[in-house]
Amino acid sequence: MKKKTLVMGASLKPHRYSNIAISRLVNYGHEVVAFGMREGQVADVNIDTVLMSYKDIDTVTLYLNPTRQEPYYDYIIGLNPKRVIFNPGTENPDFYALLKANSIEFEVACTLVLLGTGQY
Repeated sequence: MKKKTLVMGASLKPHRYSNIAISRLVNYGHEVVAFGMREGQVADVNIDTVLMSYKDIDTVTLYLNPTRQEPYYDYIIGLNPKRVIFNPGTENPDFYALLKANSIEFEVACTLVLLGTGQY
């Protein structure tokens, strides 16, 4: 099943994991939208620099450290995704509690590993 995914913390730098994740998600056939600090494209996905009212987001995958996540708590919860993935370095117990209170599932995992092992 293909899952519309929002990559938060998208980077134009090819060596960054968020950039690699965008490319792999696209290669696996998932619809991808992205938010980052700089406009541009990765694998034909536009990186938005303003928060958009995306519809039907299944998964938000985070590439922002916990301090940088805080301003986006309400935004992410408002998208009402089915799940949020906390990639390595993004672990955030405060945000877990908010997600749980809003009936949003979360995983502490690596998007790249989940894709590669068929668990995405």
